[in-house]
Amino acid sequence: MNVPFLISKVGDPIFAVFIGSTAAFLNIRREEQDKDIPFNQLWPTLRSY
Repeated sequence: MNVPFLISKVGDPIFAVFIGSTAAFLNIRREEQDKDIPFNQLWPTLRSY
């Protein structure tokens, strides 16, 4: 059975990792903005995850 791919056999996992990473980054950024932490101090927060 031929499995349909959105992009390609290699591209689909790369696309999924990119979308997941972007979603996680935006979620963390939104949470930190609610705590009034400036964007330039976000990197240490990201490294703690």
